[in-house]
Amino acid sequence: MSFEQALSGLNAASQNLDTIGNNVANASTVGFKEGRAEFADVFASSLAGGGTQIGIGTRLAAVSPQFTQGNITTTGNPMDVAINARVSFA
Repeated sequence: MSFEQALSGLNAASQNLDTIGNNVANASTVGFKEGRAEFADVFASSLAGGGTQIGIGTRLAAVSPQFTQGNITTTGNPMDVAINARVSFA
């Protein structure tokens, strides 16, 4: 069982590095939104009805886009539009 735990950790770390590499490669692309890797715990259930057990491994649950305000760049074209999304919570 410990081999599967270590293997799931290595796979999750590899997928995290893929996400980081995508962020770095596209950092200067106009309109690119960075992604954040989110991980989840893998549970094991026993056939004897003993419930679930935490700590069997990890997996990539999702890659969430980060919707933060980016830079607004002037293009000189009067038909180009930019949205300045300033959100305030009252």
